[in-house]
Amino acid sequence: MPRHRPTRATLGWHVAYWLLCTVVFVFLLAPILVIVPLSFNAGAFFTYPLAGVSLRWYREFFTGVQWQRAVENSLIVGIGATVVATSLGTLAAFGLHRVRLPFRQAIVVILLSPMVVPVIITGVGMFYVYARIRLANTLGGLIVAHAALGIPFVFVTVGAVLSTLDDNLVRAAASLGAGPVRVFRAVVLPLILPGAVSGALFAFVTSWDDVVVALFLAGPRQHTLPRQMWSGIREFISPTLLAVATLLIVISIGLMLVVELLRRKGERLRGVMG
Repeated sequence: MPRHRPTRATLGWHVAYWLLCTVVFVFLLAPILVIVPLSFNAGAFFTYPLAGVSLRWYREFFTGVQWQRAVENSLIVGIGATVVATSLGTLAAFGLHRVRLPFRQAIVVILLSPMVVPVIITGVGMFYVYARIRLANTLGGLIVAHAALGIPFVFVTVGAVLSTLDDNLVRAAASLGAGPVRVFRAVVLPLILPGAVSGALFAFVTSWDDVVVALFLAGPRQHTLPRQMWSGIREFISPTLLAVATLLIVISIGLMLVVELLRRKGERLRGVMG
């Protein structure tokens, strides 16, 4: 069949569309494009043109005692919260997928509430509860709080994978003599693993990026990296903040790429087993 050539009006709309997308894209990336060069500034002020190119602020970050303690606290809290959130979120998604409970919708709403309720309200509520049970100003309290914030992300991603799971695979494995534990380990777990890992990454990023809950629950020795950055902005604005922000941008891009690779791997795996 003959191909129709696009008219001038169609070409004009295409050009306008891509031009608009480019403008929006540049507008969203402008803060990042400004921050990254300034982190290599040899001077102590946020000014253009740069006084020179230097790794001074990166060295200050990697050698500063307060910054290293904040990174250590963030890793401890982030990894601990991710393990708890991934375990509970995966079990909740699998349980609600397999069992039809009478109050299933209410349970789902409760599980997803940390994504809907403003973080400031969650932080205030956690502060009053944790202060009574002496979990405030402890890393354990931060781990539990951040796990509560991360569970919805794991629940959603694992639930999305389970919704596409072919139940015939589970029945076939059971008919061949496999017990419930073996069915879960050999059939279900490989299929939901990409979704669980993606949810775990989102839970980790949620913990790593949180500053509001840390403001309420973290003491002077429990400062996480975002909490330390907040203190630096309030007390003394140093270009070290820009170096930290640049590193966080790189980490975020890396995690996004990992999530995308896991998504594609999950689609290929479901296609093979389907």
